[in-house]
Amino acid sequence: MSDELHPALRTRACELFGVKFPVVQTGMGWVSTPELTAATANAGGLGILASGTLTVAETEAAILRTKELTDAPFGVNVRGDAPDVGERAELLKKHGVRVASFALAPKERVIRDLKDAGLVVMPSIGAKRHAEKVAAWGVDAVIVQGGEGGGHTGSVPTSVLLPQVVDAVDIPVIGAGGFHDGRGLVAALAYGAAGVAMGTRFLLTSDSPVPDAVKQEYLKRGVNDTVVTSVLDGVPQRVLRTELVDQLIGRGAASRLTRSVRHAVAFQKMSGTPWRDIVREGLAMKKTHELSLGQVIMAANTPMMLRSSMVDGRVDLGTLASGQVAGVIDDLPSCAELLARIIAQAEAVLARMQA
Repeated sequence: MSDELHPALRTRACELFGVKFPVVQTGMGWVSTPELTAATANAGGLGILASGTLTVAETEAAILRTKELTDAPFGVNVRGDAPDVGERAELLKKHGVRVASFALAPKERVIRDLKDAGLVVMPSIGAKRHAEKVAAWGVDAVIVQGGEGGGHTGSVPTSVLLPQVVDAVDIPVIGAGGFHDGRGLVAALAYGAAGVAMGTRFLLTSDSPVPDAVKQEYLKRGVNDTVVTSVLDGVPQRVLRTELVDQLIGRGAASRLTRSVRHAVAFQKMSGTPWRDIVREGLAMKKTHELSLGQVIMAANTPMMLRSSMVDGRVDLGTLASGQVAGVIDDLPSCAELLARIIAQAEAVLARMQA
């Protein structure tokens, strides 16, 4: 890869985020630590720190640790429906974070407040109408995840959703779901995107904190070894198919609900979140996503089951959020090696097309 970057790879996203390459590492709970975020930032991409599984104090500590590890711009992912979203937004402003990333779009006043402070606001969306709504609210960019993506996801594939959103809004659009190499980056640019966002590919790097045994579980899987199910937390999410997942799918609703209540209690003790905030957040989720009360209680499953696998290495007790792209990944490069490889391949593809 030459020092002179191909002009097509200098997109609006590079200027907006203040990064060298139009590649985003998504804010994965328990995975996107200061170390992974900084490694991505130092390699020229946009690293996004996950805060959804952290307390406010832990989030501040993680931001400070990330700043110790990199001088490059980075983002922090915040749950837009969190009861303390305002307090977390203040942290981002206080510490000069470049990008405020949201798994669910926050209220319009939060967006305005962050933009007034000079932050770039970028929510993730899974439907054209959601992109149009947040664009009207003034967000700076959106991550558009197609159905191939891991974790909570929709049913429309990236190849259909991405160009649809690009045609609907005039802000930078970042494609997610199914991307892992330079060919995918060029394809996203051809659709009109300003870059790509990747979760599973960054999870499977040497800089990722995920236990090696869990990474090997991903590497041995094929493209048909994931499943989209709502039994985990009431909302469709894509995970690796494991014995535990098959058991949960086969269990009755009452059994799953009992497990969810236990996880809710465990998460409350671990996070220290007051029960009144948990109840308020649950009611907000119920209204926003039109969930039943049982589904709201089930939502406690996700952080606890992800922690069991991503932190404790217990595949038998936890779930493995994964995009289908895991089936075509077979190595664990560093973030620097990964980004260098993606850009080199993208430049080669562009050169071949021009020739």
